[in-house]
Amino acid sequence: MLRALSVAILAIWSCLASAASESTMSLLDNRFRVDPSIEQITFLVHREQSSQPVVLVRPDGKKYYAWGSYDNIRWYQEPALDIVSIDQPMPGPWQAVGKVTPKNNIRLISHLKLSTDAFPNHLYHGEALKFTSRLTSDDKPLVLRDFLDRVNLQVTFTKFVENEDELINEERPVPLVIGDFQDDGRDLDEQAGDGVFTVQLPIEVQPGKYRARIVSGNGVFLRAEEQVVLVYPNPISRTFIQSREQNQPHQLVVSGEQGMIAPGSLLVSVEKSAPDGFKSYGQGQVSQDGLKATLNLDNDPELGKYSWQGVIFATDFATQRPLIFPIQEQTFSVVDDVDLEAARKAKEAELAEQHRIETEKRILAEREAERKRSLLMIAVGNVVMLIIGILVWLIWRKLKAKREAIPEMQLQMPKN
Repeated sequence: MLRALSVAILAIWSCLASAASESTMSLLDNRFRVDPSIEQITFLVHREQSSQPVVLVRPDGKKYYAWGSYDNIRWYQEPALDIVSIDQPMPGPWQAVGKVTPKNNIRLISHLKLSTDAFPNHLYHGEALKFTSRLTSDDKPLVLRDFLDRVNLQVTFTKFVENEDELINEERPVPLVIGDFQDDGRDLDEQAGDGVFTVQLPIEVQPGKYRARIVSGNGVFLRAEEQVVLVYPNPISRTFIQSREQNQPHQLVVSGEQGMIAPGSLLVSVEKSAPDGFKSYGQGQVSQDGLKATLNLDNDPELGKYSWQGVIFATDFATQRPLIFPIQEQTFSVVDDVDLEAARKAKEAELAEQHRIETEKRILAEREAERKRSLLMIAVGNVVMLIIGILVWLIWRKLKAKREAIPEMQLQMPKN
């Protein structure tokens, strides 16, 4: 009997604990109360599919609509969901008016806060930075999947300009999105739905001074975090040397800049893919005090196009911060050995043939130009002769007319 009573008590306690930890509130007539101590609250209201957004009614009767513009309200909507965040909400009973689902589920999130990692003082062009942001409610991790699944965070870099707020929109620098991430358990995000957002940020912007902002990409959470960061030139240089000898490996030479990279910290890892899809791996590292690492890669005899990619690990000299520099995919080709003498002769023959063709074209062009000059001279000569003939004819006509106009002189013989 005592055991049965204990089991019953435990079952009741378990149900009560479960109900207490549940973030869903089943409320009469879609009403809920806001405590006076709450400075910021977010409502998640589930409604019928494709229905109109709900109308929020304040304790004093004032109504808030999804299409309205309010200084202290942010409204995100989907076909069956409204997410409304309110700063400094009025204490007292609120009501959501609309086609709320039969379950009448309204979830309340109070004191929602976004906290982020601080960026390092020195960022390097080309590095990949692990970056984490956290969402909390009442200083506790927010694990409400209905909300987390709809939060999309973005990291933007904007070129630093003094007094940016005083500039007109056309003169302000354009933000560059360098990271877009969710709490989905993918890539570097360790666990989905734990309120922790983790992403690998590729620092691909040019060296300079920037404003780094962490914002919500889809408007669910709009409070932005901002920090001024400095991006320095890449302190790592690398050179790939393709071998031309069958028994000699290819080489990747990686060097760190003195004073920027801690001696002995360079480590290189590479994955090489052959034309048939076979993958091989290689690693290399510097000596204890070195700043230069050489990695040998197999020189396979198979002809075709090869690709390789990898990552360089290092440590910042000044701060001892771990650094990661991804190497994007690179390609090279392996072809048959070339007979240099035959190639030289073929090249000479090609050049000779090209010279012959150019000479023939030049001779033909000169002949054509000479022919045109001859035709032009003949045409000019004919025109000149014609003009001279016409002038002679005109002069002859004029002289003839004058002679005909003079009366003949009649000589009379003297009479005896």
